[in-house]
Amino acid sequence: MHFLHKPLPYFIFGVLFEYFTTLSSPVTCRCKNISSRYGHCVTFQDGVRELVCFVPLGLSMIAWECVWTPRKHTVYQTHRYTLIIEQKNSCKMYANISGTSQTISLSKKLNMTAHVFDESDPKSCTKSFFRGSPKKLVRCGPPSNVHFNRHSRQLDIQASWRKEENKYIALYSVRYKNLTSESWKEPPVQSKDNNRCTLGNLNSSLSYAVQIQCVANDKCTQCPWSKSFTVPPELNDKPVIEMVEDFPQTKGSRLVIIKWKFAASELVEGYSVTVGKASGEDPIETFNTSRSLLRLALSHSAYHLTITALNRAGTSPTAQRTIPPLDDKVLYGKLNVTFNGNTSFTVSWVDDLIKTYSCFSVEWWRRGEKAAYKSFYEDENNYEVIQLNEPLEQYKRYTFTLHTRPDKEPCNLKFINNSESTYGSVQAFFTEGSPISAPGNISTNVSQSSVVLKWTAVPEEDNRGFLLGYVLHYTDRLQDGTDAETNITVDAASTSYELVDLKNSTVYRVQLSAFTSAGMGVRSSAAYFETKPASLTVSSVIAGAIVGVTLLLLVVYLGSQLLKRAKKLLWPSIPNPGNSNAIQKIDGVCDLELLELINRQKEEEGDSNSLHVVDGREEMSPVSNLHSNADSCLHFNTDYEESQGPSLSTIATDSRAQDPTSDTITSIPTDIRQTDPVLISTVAHQCQPLAFLSDYTTMELFQQAMPQCVPDTTSSSLSSLEPQGQSSQSEDTY
Repeated sequence: MHFLHKPLPYFIFGVLFEYFTTLSSPVTCRCKNISSRYGHCVTFQDGVRELVCFVPLGLSMIAWECVWTPRKHTVYQTHRYTLIIEQKNSCKMYANISGTSQTISLSKKLNMTAHVFDESDPKSCTKSFFRGSPKKLVRCGPPSNVHFNRHSRQLDIQASWRKEENKYIALYSVRYKNLTSESWKEPPVQSKDNNRCTLGNLNSSLSYAVQIQCVANDKCTQCPWSKSFTVPPELNDKPVIEMVEDFPQTKGSRLVIIKWKFAASELVEGYSVTVGKASGEDPIETFNTSRSLLRLALSHSAYHLTITALNRAGTSPTAQRTIPPLDDKVLYGKLNVTFNGNTSFTVSWVDDLIKTYSCFSVEWWRRGEKAAYKSFYEDENNYEVIQLNEPLEQYKRYTFTLHTRPDKEPCNLKFINNSESTYGSVQAFFTEGSPISAPGNISTNVSQSSVVLKWTAVPEEDNRGFLLGYVLHYTDRLQDGTDAETNITVDAASTSYELVDLKNSTVYRVQLSAFTSAGMGVRSSAAYFETKPASLTVSSVIAGAIVGVTLLLLVVYLGSQLLKRAKKLLWPSIPNPGNSNAIQKIDGVCDLELLELINRQKEEEGDSNSLHVVDGREEMSPVSNLHSNADSCLHFNTDYEESQGPSLSTIATDSRAQDPTSDTITSIPTDIRQTDPVLISTVAHQCQPLAFLSDYTTMELFQQAMPQCVPDTTSSSLSSLEPQGQSSQSEDTY
């Protein structure tokens, strides 16, 4: 095969050299001798077999060859074969062949017969034979290059032959079987052209054995099956990219580490990783690796990345990832962009880069769109005017990035890995405008005196310029029709704000708007919220409880004092009964009646012929005298009563009880009369105590006391106890 790459004279010489060096010296033989010598050899399926002779296409029929298959299950390490070629009346024998092929010489005009004998086993000689015409023994060998690709339970096969053979092969056949199966699936599958063939309805998890042969024709009379190709299972899964990490390096470069994994890693023979600039600038570099890790030195530009798992069966589905441009804050240079209308711009830099670099590349793009690029050579100025194929758009944000390349002209990118570094980056608008939409999704979290407002930012495409911030418009004057409102400016990075010092139980209206250097944008729809009413907090509840308990104690104390004072004024304590005017009057009546009864007794005992008249019109004694009389009537001398036995009042009461309606005073028996004088206080004390059913200051007390003060029987009894001879203090005799 390798001779095909040499010039023709060398190729012919090589073929001839190989022919003559491999050609064993034939020995002329006779057909009769062959029969007698090898008559005991037999054709056996496990013996030597499949003998075939041919000439490869393109060798002008000078390199004939015979090949065969050795016997199975032999215990001998070396084989010795004998090949005999017969053509008409000639016979040639090639003996002691150790291999399974032999180069021969033939006359292309005569039919030939070939015999091969295996005498490795002295006890068993096997043979195989072949017959054919040399003109029809032109072979188109197995394909020189085969490529397999499994996907979706299919196997795509691409086969190609040597250049000399390929132009004569129009179709080819494929047979296949499960790797563990003994038999091939029949019939073989024929290709649609001389290059591609597809096997369908395969089990994606199984391995298959595949053989290929061309379809015979006039030019290729022999098309043998190729060797068996083992096709591993299908790679159904994509590689999973686990990590793409950026590590900024010096001078505008970065180390990018890419790590991935594959589920069926035991079926994988390697990985193919492609990396290219997102702008589309060539080249796209491919990295083949057996590891699931790749390190790259890249600029700050954006890149597209693909990873595919490989094996002999083909490739897996492709995993894709875009490596975004690195943040321009870590760049070391300052880039400036000036617009020269909408069809060109000037990019300039401040550092004297031309002392080190002369090849540059500038990229510019809008968010979400593919970047445009232009490489240029500059060794005199620190600026470059870039002409545009498409005009710049108003109100659109553009990003501009400048890269340096350590190459000379031409300044196109030579390769991806470690090929350029980024100097600087800047963002700019060709023309700015005010926002055309307002912040949305306004939500509130309301308390008594504050509210937390949250909103979503204005979409980038609606800002139409660099967003400088937000303005909150709010007011609580919803009823009086005034336009007074409060405006608060919030920075552009915020999407929430807390309004404080609000009135409780008040309805507010709030609106938001964004603004750029071109002015204020549209306002959002009005949102209304009402602050919560004042409510007690835990501390205020505790303080209120303390104050309430204090006030309660104070009220109780003052109330008790006031109650005492009111009781003294309205319901005074029961004083000495002598202070009562009603009792004094009662006492006065008692004295007059008592004197009258005593005088009557004297008259009855002393002088029955005289008439004594007691003047009851005596003046009422002063209050002080009545007080002493009341005391003598109400206080009882218990010591004297106990020493004297039954009291007179008791006797009088018993006498009255005999005849309650009688007005006659019953005489006290003489055996119970006392010779000792009885104190008037003692006698007065014998009055039945007064019953106080209600306050003594009322008239009811007076009405109840009058009939109970001194009964008539008591007065009669007391008058009979006065000693004889004592006269009344005031009496008139008639």
